[in-house]
Amino acid sequence: MHKISVIMGIYNCAPYLGEAIESIIDQTYKNWELIMCDDGSTDDTFAVAEKYAARDDRIRVIKNEKNIGLNKTLNRCLKEAGGDIIARMDGDDISLPDRFEKEIAFLDEHPEFSVVSSPMIYFDENGEFRRAKGGREPSPEDFAKGTPISHAPCMVRREAFDAVGGYAESVDRIRVEDWDLWLRMYAKGLRMYSLPECLYKMRDDRNAYARRKFKYRINEAKVSLSAVKMLHLSQRYRLCCLRPLIVGLLPKPVYTYLHRRNTGQ
Repeated sequence: MHKISVIMGIYNCAPYLGEAIESIIDQTYKNWELIMCDDGSTDDTFAVAEKYAARDDRIRVIKNEKNIGLNKTLNRCLKEAGGDIIARMDGDDISLPDRFEKEIAFLDEHPEFSVVSSPMIYFDENGEFRRAKGGREPSPEDFAKGTPISHAPCMVRREAFDAVGGYAESVDRIRVEDWDLWLRMYAKGLRMYSLPECLYKMRDDRNAYARRKFKYRINEAKVSLSAVKMLHLSQRYRLCCLRPLIVGLLPKPVYTYLHRRNTGQ
């Protein structure tokens, strides 16, 4: 039986962390360890994590001396992980009870794939407001347009992380560490798949993307350009690099209108 190492960077998520951890404890697949790394929280996040670690010896919590960012925090978790399968989870989200069971089953049945994920259900204090779609393997062109599969619900063979050296830690990969990770894995010939069924609920602020800083839009454009170069895509896909920059320059009311129109909100 595979051992799953769940890596979770936690930061100022005390009100929701217990629910996230409980969703791991309630998984139908029981051979897992949860490694949480507090990234300099200023609330009770670390105390909540410690409480669960004291109750369950499958749960460990470590702490950064200061806030260093998600990419470096996840790499620190990876160094602590002992499983042959690495799963992600965020500290304010919820994994549905059969998430691990179904993702492990896919990897066992399809040894040619290194990564499996699930589309997400987006929710906030008012309830669910969107369900993403999956059921496909990304194409090379998808990598120029955005991250091709969801990061938080992913499950990855350990050797795939080893093949690319984990998450990139440079400043131009902050907030796009998942997109960059998938691109580097894909460029090495590693295959990934998004299951058709939603197995994960993401707690989402409907307006968060509209508030993303422009420097992170620039990071998105850089990864998009890297995809064009690394995957030898047609030069017309360079136009995809402009999209995050244009979005970042839109007035907030215009962005909000277009976002709601596209997502059916």
